[in-house]
Amino acid sequence: MVLLLYLNLGLTQKKKTLTMDIENTSQEIVLVGAGIMSATLGIFLQKLLPKAKLTIYERMDKVALESSAAWNNAGTGHSAFCELNYTPIKNGKVDLAKAERIGEQFEVSKQFWTYLKRNKILNPHKAFINDVDHMSFVWGADNVDFLSSRYQSMIKNPLFADMLYSEDYEEIQTWIPLMMDGRDKNQRIAATRMALGTDVNFGELTKGMIAFLGNSSNCEVQMGCEITSIKQEGKKWRVKGKQLSDRSKKETIADFVFIGAGGGALKLLEKTDIPEARGYGGFPVSGQWLRCNNPDIIKKHEAKVYGKADVGSPPMSVPHLDTRIIDGERCLLFGPYAGFSTKFLKNGSYLDLFLSVESHNIWPLLAAGYHNIDLTKYLVKQVLLSKEDRFKMLKQYYPEAKIEDWDVEIAGQRVQIIKKDEKDGGKLQFGTEIVCDQKGSVAALLGASPGASTSVSIMLELLQKVFPDNLQSSSWQNIIKEMIPSYGMQLSNHSDLLQEIRRDTTAELKLTDGPEEW
Repeated sequence: MVLLLYLNLGLTQKKKTLTMDIENTSQEIVLVGAGIMSATLGIFLQKLLPKAKLTIYERMDKVALESSAAWNNAGTGHSAFCELNYTPIKNGKVDLAKAERIGEQFEVSKQFWTYLKRNKILNPHKAFINDVDHMSFVWGADNVDFLSSRYQSMIKNPLFADMLYSEDYEEIQTWIPLMMDGRDKNQRIAATRMALGTDVNFGELTKGMIAFLGNSSNCEVQMGCEITSIKQEGKKWRVKGKQLSDRSKKETIADFVFIGAGGGALKLLEKTDIPEARGYGGFPVSGQWLRCNNPDIIKKHEAKVYGKADVGSPPMSVPHLDTRIIDGERCLLFGPYAGFSTKFLKNGSYLDLFLSVESHNIWPLLAAGYHNIDLTKYLVKQVLLSKEDRFKMLKQYYPEAKIEDWDVEIAGQRVQIIKKDEKDGGKLQFGTEIVCDQKGSVAALLGASPGASTSVSIMLELLQKVFPDNLQSSSWQNIIKEMIPSYGMQLSNHSDLLQEIRRDTTAELKLTDGPEEW
């Protein structure tokens, strides 16, 4: 009780955040992890604090091999066009709050990426984003009624005003012929379509940003280096690591540390011993896809089509049949199928979950487990599925599918947040969360989807938490608005500006006619 009272008093005190002098050349900033989050934050900090020294530490010997890797995520530019779990029914009505927030955030991401392309921070001749329709597809009276209500609600918002809706078999067949061939014409179906959808290779995007940073005079990228210690010394942080190739030691004294190590962030956050980290735990979830190996089948489908998740299944299990463009090659996947592993990273250790359990989070972990027994049962069932069982689910979306045309592909590892909860003791939380100390000298990003798609907004939120005084300055405001013209504005309330920005991002990112190889 005394400890809880101490923590509560500490959290209610006025927060003394980090303020950095732009002219100070002695600032040291460490970014842990060379994924989409660190890459995005690194670009921001290089532009906002040009005199600071950045050091990026990455455990793997290559960039973006974990959650940011192309085959470790669905590549959906999450804009809420097709994800039905973003529009739940509340009090008898479709709730658009989450869809609008994520839709706004993806527009912010596209503006930032447009800035990167226009200013040759990314290779202007190398595509990381492609034009792919986003669609929702359902069957059955209740689901059709839901999709119709969702459509009627969404088109009133400028973000979704261009959405199309159909219950006509022949029209939907022109949209997604692969999914309609062999389907019972008496089955009641419905679909929505947004031509503004995208497929994003977050691995390629990350590699481009890290390459730019690594070639800059004020940034050093240390690959194959595992962080072993993050300890506070006065107002600074001593970050220690070891080079995995030769076990040599690395060390940096930093003014600010960002832990953007995906599933590995929780263990590193615990090493900081900041009180704000107490009570946080992680629940790892793995995934698998069915990947089409037949080029003739792949050519017949040109969309990302999301369905409705089974009752009781977690948000990350929403089934989808997806066109992907990876390294110039057109691919087709279906899934995801949830799995379970005690690893926190795809290239991690089976001891990760057990080593993350400490006295401060054991009760939240146990409480969250007790309150999520249905999720545990669901994951057990998913783990026990055979390829034939997975194939039955695919045939609901693609009736004429043949099992020999599909292979199993292992997806990335996700670590969902478990945190203290006054009512239930602990709760499982989907999405992402920034955890930082009171002074804003160290911060970590926990959680998962739709993180990569909304990475720019998440890093802007981090800047607000860590550098609030700097962020209010005219110099920072001008730089950020150059990168993101709509910064500080809600595009759903400014339809003309939204259309202007979409025209600009569509043209610069070449999203009008699909990839050249189609």
